[in-house]
Amino acid sequence: MSLPEPLTVWQRIRHTLLRRRRTSGFWFGLAIEVIWPFVMWGTRFGWRGGEHLPRTGGALLVGNHVSFSDPIFDIAFGVAHGRMPRFMAKSELWSVPVVKWVLAGGRHIPVYRASKRAGESFAGAIDALSAGELVAVYPEGTYTADPAGWPMRPKNGVARIALKSGAPVYPIANWGSQTALPAEGRPRLWPKQRVSVVLGPEIDISEFRDKPLTRTTMDACTRKIMDEVTALLADLRGETPPVEPFDPDAATGASPGTTVADAPAEERPAS
Repeated sequence: MSLPEPLTVWQRIRHTLLRRRRTSGFWFGLAIEVIWPFVMWGTRFGWRGGEHLPRTGGALLVGNHVSFSDPIFDIAFGVAHGRMPRFMAKSELWSVPVVKWVLAGGRHIPVYRASKRAGESFAGAIDALSAGELVAVYPEGTYTADPAGWPMRPKNGVARIALKSGAPVYPIANWGSQTALPAEGRPRLWPKQRVSVVLGPEIDISEFRDKPLTRTTMDACTRKIMDEVTALLADLRGETPPVEPFDPDAATGASPGTTVADAPAEERPAS
């Protein structure tokens, strides 16, 4: 399957004028206002799969992570389709001036990595889903260190959130954001970079829903979810992914990004 066609000028104008501004909060709304021109006019942005996005009710979006700018484009996709995504992000960002106001105003969810408060991250996401929110997570824990840009081995906290909340799970694939806003360097404004977001149909994880939340169950569920994300990305890129995902523990120098932590490792039912 080919890349989605970039939005036309008329589509960009339409989405700019009609985009949803409610439920964003002042600071998060202001951030969207500032970034929106770059997304719509500074890139060749296109998407596919908007028909899969539920217009109401809690839903979990699970995506690959190729750039720290992925949330920007995923937010634009969600907003253009009438939904305001809430992201899980490392808790340290809540101590950064201005950034903390943006995150709090947007009702995003702090992730307490490698601490006794890690369970609060899952509870926050589950509560948001129960309240009918659209919650987005990147289970890799940071943008990929795979040399070819394929998803890395994911953390299994996404399965805990999906199984405990009972919310439907949808795969979302990002590609091109890594060239529009590289990890190192300035935004590439010319030539305009092509950025694509594709949403897939709901992932069937019913086989795991009645099982105890052991590590084995959560690992298997996470693998199925990320296999669907990888397949969506492979279709988007027109390439074949590796048989096994890249192991981030063997990589060095990966910068922390948006994350969802591993669930407890004990091989016993979770509370």
